[in-house]
Amino acid sequence: MSVSLEPEATTLPVPRILINGEWREGAGDTQWKLLNPATEQALQSYRGATSQDLDTALLAAQQALKPWGQTPAFQRAQLIEQGLQKVLGSIDEMSRWLTVEQGKTLGESRLEIQVAVEMVRWFAQEGRRIHGRTIPSRLPQGVVTVIPRPAGVALAISPWNYPVILCARKVGAALAAGCSVIAKLPEETPVAVGAFLSALNQALPPGVLQAVFGDAKALCSQAIASPVVRNVSFTGSVAVGRALAHQCSADFKRATLELGGHAPVIVCRDAPLESVANLLVAHKHRNAGQACMAPSRLYVDQGVLPAFTDHYVAAMRRLRVGNGIKADIDMGPVQNHRRQAALEFLIEDARSHGADVVQGPSVEGPGFFVPPTVLLGNMEGARVMQDEPFGPVCAIQGFSTLDEAIARANASRLGLAGYLFTDSASIQARCMRELEVGALSINNVMVSMPEAPFGGLKDSGLGAESGIEGLSAYLAPMSVHTTPIAP
Repeated sequence: MSVSLEPEATTLPVPRILINGEWREGAGDTQWKLLNPATEQALQSYRGATSQDLDTALLAAQQALKPWGQTPAFQRAQLIEQGLQKVLGSIDEMSRWLTVEQGKTLGESRLEIQVAVEMVRWFAQEGRRIHGRTIPSRLPQGVVTVIPRPAGVALAISPWNYPVILCARKVGAALAAGCSVIAKLPEETPVAVGAFLSALNQALPPGVLQAVFGDAKALCSQAIASPVVRNVSFTGSVAVGRALAHQCSADFKRATLELGGHAPVIVCRDAPLESVANLLVAHKHRNAGQACMAPSRLYVDQGVLPAFTDHYVAAMRRLRVGNGIKADIDMGPVQNHRRQAALEFLIEDARSHGADVVQGPSVEGPGFFVPPTVLLGNMEGARVMQDEPFGPVCAIQGFSTLDEAIARANASRLGLAGYLFTDSASIQARCMRELEVGALSINNVMVSMPEAPFGGLKDSGLGAESGIEGLSAYLAPMSVHTTPIAP
């Protein structure tokens, strides 16, 4: 089934699962419907993996683990790179599929796939530099050697907001470390990420990389309960992450959890207000604000609050909102009706708690559109000050002292990303010490890149992805103590 979309017709393939080197349609009990978030048109109907499918995938991953782990890292990197070249050859088609199923703009979709390729490539190259070490032994003529080994079969669970890059970050690290991996894809957006993995898989031995989707709770519970899986990586909500951590703890399985954020921004009086406002508006509304690192609580020095707010609102009102498949759009819809309803509730709740609601362009008619929204003034007790909005909604409030700004920035159970704008070295140093976030961006909005760790504090999760820290999550160190045989 294909649906015509302006300005060009786009046909989405039926989402498929990858089991032991074979792509096939699922046969699960639940039938899923793929909707275009910009039009609410039905694009495809499909079914996910069955319990038997997952059992087959687990067995294949177990059988593939040893030979893949014993493949020289240099050769693993070459195979991964061959797969990435196939991805790049289909990037135009994948980008359109991603926009149609997820809602983000076409430019954002293309960038996501490019960054996903860069992410996997970085891990493949870094996998060639996995270092052990030697330690002086306490025994005569002895030596202690530390050998990093693949930690085991990995389960990589990724969400719908950035389906390609968040899956690639997990899969790339696992493959580079020598682990076989089963990717649990998001049911809402399985097409583009499936195409990415399909291209990558063409260069890999069967069973090294597999992909499933379907009844998420049942599939994840089954996989985590299996003795085959030894490493779990999840990006998603706090509630689901807590449940998965509890399941992993039963068998002491490694878990890396990235559970979202509610990113504070501190804007000091010496910041260039207009350029900062423009930068934050662009960053906030990327992917319609559906990003765990999106700025959502802005604390601005009281002395420059009116001027900054004017610049922010002006930039927000210049955003072009609409169907992301069109070339002149800055922000598309949110991905689904649940997100649209949740955001509308947060806006009205803030209004009822005293917030002034200022909104940018809106779209009439079908589609899961939410207008860019800024909440101003005192809104004590409003849910948006504690709950991650995960959409194009943020709050701007003033502060009188740096003590107050830091305290309010830290007054959240989430601590993933944070932003600071000032040229004051003392303020920068203090915020580096005291802000409770896993990634801090000072005078820019870069908080995630392949070579640096990305993870959070408090309810934002456990561990880190990307960087050597993300690679080490898939490695198990073994200490070998060697001495000559005594005469």
